[in-house]
Amino acid sequence: MAGKQSHVVIFPFPLQGHIKPLLCLAELLCHAGLHVTFVNTHHNHKRLANPEALSTHFPTLHFESISDGLPDDHPRALNGELLMALKTSIRPHFRELLETISLKAESNDASVPPLNCIITDGLVTFAFDLAEELEIPILSYNVPCARYLWTCLCLPDLIEQGQLPFPDDDMSVEITGVSGMDGPLHRQDLPSFCRVKQADHPALQFAITWTQAQRRSSALILDTVYELDASCLSHMALMFPKIYTLGPLHALLNAQIGNVSKSLASHGGLWKSDPNCMTWLDSQPSRSVIYVSFGTLVNLTRAQIIEFWYGLVNSGHPFMWVIRSDIIYRAHQIPAELEIGTKERGYIVDWVSQEEVLAHKSVGGFLTHSGWNSTLESIVAGLPMICWPNLGDHYIISRTVSQKWKIGLQLKENCDRCNIETMIQTLMGPKREEIQSSMDTISKLARDSVVKGGSSHNNLEQLIEHIRSLQHHN
Repeated sequence: MAGKQSHVVIFPFPLQGHIKPLLCLAELLCHAGLHVTFVNTHHNHKRLANPEALSTHFPTLHFESISDGLPDDHPRALNGELLMALKTSIRPHFRELLETISLKAESNDASVPPLNCIITDGLVTFAFDLAEELEIPILSYNVPCARYLWTCLCLPDLIEQGQLPFPDDDMSVEITGVSGMDGPLHRQDLPSFCRVKQADHPALQFAITWTQAQRRSSALILDTVYELDASCLSHMALMFPKIYTLGPLHALLNAQIGNVSKSLASHGGLWKSDPNCMTWLDSQPSRSVIYVSFGTLVNLTRAQIIEFWYGLVNSGHPFMWVIRSDIIYRAHQIPAELEIGTKERGYIVDWVSQEEVLAHKSVGGFLTHSGWNSTLESIVAGLPMICWPNLGDHYIISRTVSQKWKIGLQLKENCDRCNIETMIQTLMGPKREEIQSSMDTISKLARDSVVKGGSSHNNLEQLIEHIRSLQHHN
């Protein structure tokens, strides 16, 4: 029977925010009876939280790791060095792994079913070349939000029309030519790489390359709810043969495997969470705490750390701030009033299980960088947000959260302690009821999509059928 089992190789871009959702997808496919080989770099596999527990619960989930060619102490941030490692080191190792899997399957190795397809992170553009060379069907999983992908797909047109690069520094100018965004876009809503001065700038060209490469896939998988992004998805449908919206992916997994997923809640994590933070939350009044996290990629300067810290302390609300020790130590010589204010009503922690914290009854708001994973987790938990966009898709997400869905407020990029304090007090006070009402509507829509009859639930079933229909042409 092993020969008849469908087999998928999943390859995430080697960063935490990309590994976690793709691992969710791997678990969903295994739960449906598919065989999944999940490929990490050696560096990330060593840091992965409890892969043995996942393999025990999902017997058809198998982990493989390959070298990224970087030294052990390399920070592996999203930069040119990591992108170069993908091309020069990871690509040949991934090709070798695919060939090994194919050879094992051809030799009737019972533990390795024949390969149906690759599901690649859209940022791993070389995977599309390898899939064509080896004649393996390929599907693309896009980690950023759908509206960001659609905007990036429109970049060549914006350059041709002379709207990019920006001819001046006025960020309030309206951008035309990106349909389906529920109202006008402005320059400030576009990703930061659109602020470069030359159309041939590597950052802008990379955005064009990775988004256009995804059009070579047999299907596009998105971690979104169809009903939330229908306006731009209708335009994207003209570019892709199939689009499967499966979001919120973590909620879809919870709906499929129930309470087991709670015991595996830290799956996909590369940072160890602090178990004591839940005890502190238990001691706080209901809906009183502002939770703060800017994800794994955003780097704060010392000045920004101090401004946010003052804003949190001066707001008068209890706060839990996830800020890695490697960042907080940069803020040496911390003013005494901040230390006192934090002791009285704050909790600073290296890392937490965010889904658990957002679901806690004492948390009333989320100050976020507006990463898409965090935004979806906040929507599922029904928590209003304060958005402080910083890079990538954060600007478009922040615009959508604050202006379209009206489930949060937006902080200006160059905010100070007074702006932060006022925004927290507004979210937790006078605007609370209005924003919570909008959030309850959006949250219900998201939660309904993952249960039987919901759009994401139905799309998962269709995706599984699509995978089973694919064949690798040896």
